[in-house]
Amino acid sequence: MTGGTIGRIKLLALQALVAVVALLFWHFASTVPIGGGAGAKPWYILPEFFFSQPLKVGERVVELFATGKIWKHLWITLLEGTLAFVIGSALGIVLGFWFARRPLLSAVFDPYIKMMNALPRVILAPIFMLWFGLGIWSKVVLGVTLVFFIVFFNVYQGVKEVNPVILSNARMLGMSDRQLLRHVYWPSAMSWMFSSLHTSVGFAIIGAVVGEYLGASAGLGYLIHQYEGVFDITGVLAGMVILMAFVLIIDWIVTVVERRLLKWRPPVQQS
Repeated sequence: MTGGTIGRIKLLALQALVAVVALLFWHFASTVPIGGGAGAKPWYILPEFFFSQPLKVGERVVELFATGKIWKHLWITLLEGTLAFVIGSALGIVLGFWFARRPLLSAVFDPYIKMMNALPRVILAPIFMLWFGLGIWSKVVLGVTLVFFIVFFNVYQGVKEVNPVILSNARMLGMSDRQLLRHVYWPSAMSWMFSSLHTSVGFAIIGAVVGEYLGASAGLGYLIHQYEGVFDITGVLAGMVILMAFVLIIDWIVTVVERRLLKWRPPVQQS
């Protein structure tokens, strides 16, 4: 096997080890009493009422999929998160390139962009619900506001980081603005862009779930809120587990696309 393959297998093993250790600790801390006895109430590091148990959470996840209860909620959150991710990323990429290529425009709007980015999104969520209703679009818009600024600032910085020597040589060779965009600016911003997209995946889902949590009739956020209302911690954690797995799958898709588009980039040497 090659060194890269060995390194990849070792990495996966270490990642799995972290998960196994965390689950074992959770299991023993929630099932094995470390105090009490002699008629006294047993005491646990992680009381089941507050932390449930990993086996029960796993059983609830299986139950949600087996009964089909989760599919409607999962689809709604998937649709909202995907739309927020696509729209927010597209706006961030386009405007990031545009502002980076126009210094005067960037300088004029710089304070306004920073002010809008500083607004707490939780405060905006009820306003979006008032404007767009309790349907999917209020959640999509909330997700867009989270995704847009992450992608915008990264793409903007990526374009600004273009090597001035390469840019000067390209202009000396007579490249047009379109050729500069394709062969110089775009490759320079690509790594920055995908770095932001990995982060944006989680924020797109966060926007959808927070919006559902505050007001909706379906979605993972709505389902988690329902479980919280009856103090069903097992259901809450099951929803969170499904949500985390959901985000990992989308992030993996982004990684696959990134590897295909960045084949030209030399591999990073790892010790």
